[in-house]
Amino acid sequence: MSSPLADRLRPESIDDMVGQEHLIGAGKPLRNIIESGELPNMVFYGPPGTGKTTLARIIAKKTDRYLVKLNGTTAGTADIKEVVAQLDTLAAVNGILLYLDEIQYFNKKQQQTLLEYIENGRITLIASTTENPYFYVYSAILSRSTVFEFKSVSPSEIKRAVLRGFEEMAKSRNEEYDIEDGVAEHIATACSGDVRKSLNSVELCVLSADCTSPKKKITLESARSLTQSSAMRYDRDSDEHYDIISAYQKSMRGSDPDAAVHYLARLLEAGDLPSACRRLMVCACEDVGLAYPQIIPIVKAAVDAAQMLGLPEARIPLADAVILVATSPKSNSAYNAINTAMGDVKAGRTGPIPRQLQNMHYDGDESEVKGQNYKYAHDFDGHWVKQQYLPDAIKDRRYYEFGDNKIEQASKDYWEKIKK
Repeated sequence: MSSPLADRLRPESIDDMVGQEHLIGAGKPLRNIIESGELPNMVFYGPPGTGKTTLARIIAKKTDRYLVKLNGTTAGTADIKEVVAQLDTLAAVNGILLYLDEIQYFNKKQQQTLLEYIENGRITLIASTTENPYFYVYSAILSRSTVFEFKSVSPSEIKRAVLRGFEEMAKSRNEEYDIEDGVAEHIATACSGDVRKSLNSVELCVLSADCTSPKKKITLESARSLTQSSAMRYDRDSDEHYDIISAYQKSMRGSDPDAAVHYLARLLEAGDLPSACRRLMVCACEDVGLAYPQIIPIVKAAVDAAQMLGLPEARIPLADAVILVATSPKSNSAYNAINTAMGDVKAGRTGPIPRQLQNMHYDGDESEVKGQNYKYAHDFDGHWVKQQYLPDAIKDRRYYEFGDNKIEQASKDYWEKIKK
């Protein structure tokens, strides 16, 4: 049984790799470190299929280190002890290079087991993770390591790997292919910067091609069909999830309807209707707010409609609402006001409620001041009368400042006129 195409085409040298020029291009920091032969402990952080494992293998070969590979999803403390037991053997005469994939699945105790050995240099650690290492990797490991961030590979770089993949398939299977225009470009674009995924798509395109003609036809339709289900990287517990919903809300706040709809599409393609609805509702209240207060019930109605319809139809009312939020005037005056007020309450800056506002129906014998003295605003011109509402300790505190939009400025002018 032959190995997968991605394994057969795994690069043997740094120059064969695609992408990560910011790390391994000529004269770049990581390239210089590798060529020096003196390896620090390292953490490779980035999306899957970007060359983390491949580079670790190349480093081990180039520096003549004994490579041991463990995966955090399956390995445990016993596996680490087994690695340690190999330190005094002939196989590890130049030291052990431990490649720990998915280190985020190792708990603190398991990561601590490595400390003594990476401290004295008997084990050189290269850990990889698809999650932010500053959240998931034990701080003592991080303090002894250098973090290198791997980026998604660009479509132009992936296209080189895709074409090489078709060449390898033709050679290994002794076949000829008639590849329709646009196939390589589509695969390179649709696989979200993941080289491994793109090579898997190449293999599937070949295996699913019509075998009746001597020259197999690789069609664009077939490539689209085989890549559509894997075109986007998304995990509701991963950084990618939080990056997308952050970009979604910031695009609405930044009044960019095109970007906002794009990120909405990514959420809906992943089936994450709850996040799409929740962030939309938050943005309507937080970022549009009093600049267009009617937007809140409008967006709520769109969210209710989306939840009633379900996917795929939910995309329609949500798109309406997202574009409305993105193109509406913005104000965070109410958001700032409640945040400041909450800050005062949490800090204990409160005080007794003024007597005239208390829910009092009689005065006890102990009361020095008789009568509540509350002034009913509707009994006065303009339905307003000067009266203290905040507690004495913060009676002059200001929480709300009128925004500079038309609606809030109109309110400001009205109240200035009433209050003279």
